[in-house]
Amino acid sequence: MKNNKLLKNTFLDLFLKIILWSLFLPALITLIINILKIFNYQWLFDLNPNMYVILKSFIYSFFNSFTGLLTLLIIWVIGFLIIIYFFVKKYNNFIYSLTSQASKLVSDDEEFISLPQELEVFQKELNNLKREYLKNKKKALDNEQRKNDLIVYLAHDLKTPLTSVIGYLSLLGEIKDMPKKQREKYLKIVLDKAYHLEDLINELFDIARFNSETIILDKQELDINMMLRQLKEDFYPLLKENNKELILDMSNSLWYKGDSEKLARTFSNLIKNAIYYSTSNDIVVKTLKKPQEIIITFTNKGEISSDKLQKIFEKFYRADTSRTSKTGGSGLGLAISKEIIEKHGGKITATSKEGKTIFTISLPQEENV
Repeated sequence: MKNNKLLKNTFLDLFLKIILWSLFLPALITLIINILKIFNYQWLFDLNPNMYVILKSFIYSFFNSFTGLLTLLIIWVIGFLIIIYFFVKKYNNFIYSLTSQASKLVSDDEEFISLPQELEVFQKELNNLKREYLKNKKKALDNEQRKNDLIVYLAHDLKTPLTSVIGYLSLLGEIKDMPKKQREKYLKIVLDKAYHLEDLINELFDIARFNSETIILDKQELDINMMLRQLKEDFYPLLKENNKELILDMSNSLWYKGDSEKLARTFSNLIKNAIYYSTSNDIVVKTLKKPQEIIITFTNKGEISSDKLQKIFEKFYRADTSRTSKTGGSGLGLAISKEIIEKHGGKITATSKEGKTIFTISLPQEENV
């Protein structure tokens, strides 16, 4: 809109200059004729009567002849061409300024674009693009670095459970007469380490999939309350192991048209985070049906600092920097969850205050059946 206004003002300025020139020329000629009439060149007559007669005859015949009119037309055209020349030259300079400064748009330095005052609107917009470019580039580099660090960490972490699996299996193979109780103990350790190894490999696959796939939804009518009840059953062993309880506070009926598999993944990520990070036993999941949206909240005890809260939905970001086996995941869970919810046209936000952390999902009901 601003660009259109600038273009209109530019051509309006050119049009006004042509109009002013077109009015100025006849006004100038009229002024000269009136001056001649008023003064009648008496001083020239006194000085040289013959010269006076010749000059007066020439002037009056010039302004009343075809040659005179043609001459005036030529003068007007010359003035018109001069106006057009300076107009083209001016905007040629503008184009040169734009092209010469354009390289700064994708440069990595902090030098911003500087244009003539007439192009101030373009300058502001281009500098906004430059800021956005620098911001996105920094974000992309940070994500790439986090991803590379995670791959290194995970590759290193793969060795630990793998070494244990190989070690205990070797013992089981070498000691044929091992007591049954000890054998069962070693087998349980091997199984636990194998599960841990599977989790680490899945995280590596998550990183690869997130970088190469676009999330595509397969929407169907589903019961969100039923999904949450099923997830509570699925998480029962993990809840028991961590001495946590999942409390469901749900609306009577909560049907929604969405991708059940991907929404289940989102809810699972939030429940799993709450299990690992909650400082109390209770984790509360509440659903609320509004006229135009469905609200689902996941609440647990424990606060997240404001700086971590701002980055919590970024790719490969983990609030737990200690990278323990339980909580040191790939940092993709919440980023994937955010993308899934936004693909449904909804929003996911996180707040942390008064000793509680609350993740809120808002899903629009326009497409619901």
